[in-house]
Amino acid sequence: MEIMRRTLLCFATGALVLAAISGAAAEPYPLRPVRILVGFPGGSASDTTARLIGQFLSERLGQQFVVENRTGAASNLAAEAVTHSPADGYTLLLVTSVNAINANLYHSLSFDLVRDIVPVARLARGPGIMEVNPAFPAKTVPEFIAYAKANPGKINMATAGSESMLDVFGQLFKMKAGVDMVAVPYRGAPPAITDLIGGRVQVVFDTFAASIEFVRTGKLRPLAVTTAMRSPILPDVPPLADFLPGYDASTWLAVGAPKNTPREIVEKLNAAINTALADPTMQERIAS
Repeated sequence: MEIMRRTLLCFATGALVLAAISGAAAEPYPLRPVRILVGFPGGSASDTTARLIGQFLSERLGQQFVVENRTGAASNLAAEAVTHSPADGYTLLLVTSVNAINANLYHSLSFDLVRDIVPVARLARGPGIMEVNPAFPAKTVPEFIAYAKANPGKINMATAGSESMLDVFGQLFKMKAGVDMVAVPYRGAPPAITDLIGGRVQVVFDTFAASIEFVRTGKLRPLAVTTAMRSPILPDVPPLADFLPGYDASTWLAVGAPKNTPREIVEKLNAAINTALADPTMQERIAS
């Protein structure tokens, strides 16, 4: 968790704390389309946010910012591809809290996130949702815990892959609640949610972006949010900390570039992204 906090701080600070990078961009930027690699499938929180920001950057900077979903290995494939790309600003990484988690779990990576990725800007930070199919017998967290303890190993918990943020949310819940659930890995949140709606799994600890519409339409029942405080988006849904003291987990998204990317390019992207995040229309779209 310490690596995760350090990484988030690094990306939150962004271009303001970049060490001076020698050399300047040889030509105006951008002169051709820019790729944003996302390590998760379409419809995920990271994919949705990347596409919103990419559209804004395309309009503001005059070139297409194209999202490319490079899934696999808990987003390590996307991160590896970016760290091995030219440091010219034309290949960017949608960095997530999962990348920071991976730094603790994978010891044979061909890259170091903090060393090999230059922080450009942080995009968002928020809670996850503990949710079940409406047909599931538990309607509250205490009821869920009681059911899980009475049925050890019989609740299937869908995740977006082993060691994904969804998995970490769920594993933390298992530890604090003292329950036995079976983690079922998927290749991202959307297929996990599809099976939750279909009743093939019983619980998912998901991000807001991937689940909020299903919650609002009644296809999923929210039991709690994963942060210590309630979310203004779902003010009637309690935090898990109300039932499991000390439970507090959030997810975050940022943009990064290969190390040695010219400072001028990083600062230009940082300014454009911060302008996007300050735009009321963009804020409303991200919030919704």
